[in-house]
Amino acid sequence: MEEALLTTLGYKEQSREQTDDYRDLAENQVETELAPELETAGRSTAGSREAAHECEITHEGRRDDIREEARPGSRDGSRDGIRDGVRATARERLRGNYREETEEEAVEGNRPGERARQELFRTLTDDRVASDSSLTELAEAAGWPLPLAVRAIVPATPGEAQQLAGVMEDALVGMFAGRPCLLVPSPDPEVRVPLEHLLRGRFAAVGHAVPLRDTASSLRWALRLAALTPSRPGLEARAVFVDDHLSTLLLLQDEPLAHALAARWLRPLADLTPRQSERLEVTLLAWLEGGGAPEAAKALSVHPQTVRYRMRQLEKLFGTGLRDPRTRFELEMALRSRRLMAQVRRQHSRVTRRTARVIQADFTPLVVGRMARVNGL
Repeated sequence: MEEALLTTLGYKEQSREQTDDYRDLAENQVETELAPELETAGRSTAGSREAAHECEITHEGRRDDIREEARPGSRDGSRDGIRDGVRATARERLRGNYREETEEEAVEGNRPGERARQELFRTLTDDRVASDSSLTELAEAAGWPLPLAVRAIVPATPGEAQQLAGVMEDALVGMFAGRPCLLVPSPDPEVRVPLEHLLRGRFAAVGHAVPLRDTASSLRWALRLAALTPSRPGLEARAVFVDDHLSTLLLLQDEPLAHALAARWLRPLADLTPRQSERLEVTLLAWLEGGGAPEAAKALSVHPQTVRYRMRQLEKLFGTGLRDPRTRFELEMALRSRRLMAQVRRQHSRVTRRTARVIQADFTPLVVGRMARVNGL
């Protein structure tokens, strides 16, 4: 059903195998319909041949074995000719149907070159490298000049893709990983104010600017950022850019691996209570980021002596590893990834609770309303 809808909306073309199957089915159907005619024609041809054979025996007075080859006048030749005619008829019907479908698509209001634009989107987002000549030909047919760099945009809902395409005249719309996405030219990766203005008031994940050959990469990271960032309806809705979350995406590109990293390097904290473990984790991360007790105390809004006391506890747990640069780097990555995963979980739970409250407010049970009226409220 999903493939049929995508094909009908023009996001997906019918595969060549399906087209061949449809063609064979149509030919078989036409042959079945014309089977009586084919048999009648075969019988008449056979009768004509036997009659001519009898005349030959009568006039010559003898009977010779006559071997006929399959030619257009023979029975087998006639059958082949009729069968070829049937197939030709089926092909003509198929061509007529395809022309009618193309005319119907034009009547439905699709823009000229829409098929070429969709094919160009698929070619740009395919991991296989296309030739420059084929890209140029597709771009000319689609009326979309090839830019030096592009950005991917993943809207919150499928319907917003067409809305954004109507606002952005230079956007290229297509399907990627089962979701409608857009590609927009990005002549200057540092300038994104016009794009922020067009996306104001709606949630969307915007990929980083990449060359045409790396279009799929921008789309993949935009989809990953959209999955990590829950959409916030209303005035809080805004676009998020991959450029602002590169370290987050790098640390959370594989969450099971991030969990394994945290479990490996934060194992000394496993025997503590959750409250003690959280307090020491926060202190250790602030100390690693700030470079000392005064900076960590300022970031945590506590007294420097509190930070020094907690650091003495951490030195007992981790030993001399806190002086090793590699260990400190691994610890900082583990602590950051654990904090980021906790933030993502809180954001998703907050949005889920807010949505549940909205649904509960919009669908008040009828019984409650009746009780309120009875009580005079």
